Amino acid sequence: MARKAQIEKSKKKPKFSSRTVLRCFRCGRKRAYMRKFGLCRICFRELANRGLIPGVTKSSW
Repeated sequence: MARKAQIEKSKKKPKFSSRTVLRCFRCGRKRAYMRKFGLCRICFRELANRGLIPGVTKSSW
């Protein structure tokens, strides 16, 4: 989990738009972030396995 200071720092408007840090809204993780869902891979997997993300199902083949 990210510290509160890191989360608050990433919410500020950066000097350049390319410096924007996208974070998971649940845990604050910045790596492995999925824009479509606003979640990191870990939180995405937890919520998808519980069936809390509509339209997402576990694949099997």
